[in-house]
Amino acid sequence: MNASTPASVPADRHTDAPTGPALLPGATLLVTGAAGVIGRVAVPRLAAAGYRVVATDRAPFDAPAAVASLVGDTRDAAFVDAALRAGRGPDAPAVDGVVHLAAIASPGQVPDDETVAQNVQGAFCVLDGAGRAGVRVAVAASSFSAYGYPWAGRHLSPAYVPVDEAQESVAVDAYALSKLLSEQVGEYVTRRYGLPTTMLRMPFVGSGDRLREWVDLAHRDPGAIRQELWTWLDTRDAVDVVRAILESGVTGHHVVNVAAPDTTSDVPTAELLERFHPGSRVTRPLDGFASVIDTTAVRELFGFVPRHDWRTGDALDPAAEAPAEGVSA
Repeated sequence: MNASTPASVPADRHTDAPTGPALLPGATLLVTGAAGVIGRVAVPRLAAAGYRVVATDRAPFDAPAAVASLVGDTRDAAFVDAALRAGRGPDAPAVDGVVHLAAIASPGQVPDDETVAQNVQGAFCVLDGAGRAGVRVAVAASSFSAYGYPWAGRHLSPAYVPVDEAQESVAVDAYALSKLLSEQVGEYVTRRYGLPTTMLRMPFVGSGDRLREWVDLAHRDPGAIRQELWTWLDTRDAVDVVRAILESGVTGHHVVNVAAPDTTSDVPTAELLERFHPGSRVTRPLDGFASVIDTTAVRELFGFVPRHDWRTGDALDPAAEAPAEGVSA
């Protein structure tokens, strides 16, 4: 398969995707990367929704909402196999679902070869282990960076906007490559074991003060984040889309964009594109502050629409990342 384009996104947007039994609250989930930006919200939020959460990270962490907290490296197949059985031994039944969030989150943290090795090997050990163990569904964090723009180190523009999953990647950085290869791991696992896998191409994820800094930068210097296309996603929505997928019963392998419906900018989207990406072909009107990411697929496949909004102050509230009882996707 060509690594530049997800093979799982045909023109019909999967509106007729087959379905099987869905997970329901009460099921047991393995969440990797539990101490990360999304993970530290995912564990309590999924637990509050009724799931039994087994949490892992590679350094000691605090996750009181988890039924088990395990420290280890997702590149260690033996550790992953134990985590898939919640540390209960090789003969115990596997968890019902996997939420794979562990990864090197951006380039520059480690050398490029380590970025690729850690992200791809981690995805393989977790997803292949899940397939072998008979896990029912897996969701993994990919990245909007898989398209190649954010970390390119040069000015790159989309061929067309809004950017949908069929757009060819122009990746020239190791992090983007690691995400493309991880998506292929998911496709391989689905093909080999029949395990439903969904890879989430998410942009900047944050709420509260973290998001406020991102919004302030977009307002102060929109050119500074032109490669990110002024995109964002509230951390709670990043967790809730996972739950929507787990509970959808949709089978097969999918790569989908997930993003807020608007930008972080106070400049209309059409003006931003004319100024910073004049060569990008506009395939449909982008009125007001509309996002430059097409999220049709995640809506049609999984019925998911982000709920949180920075313009009303909701997503900027410092308490925005606190878990709540009775959350829903």
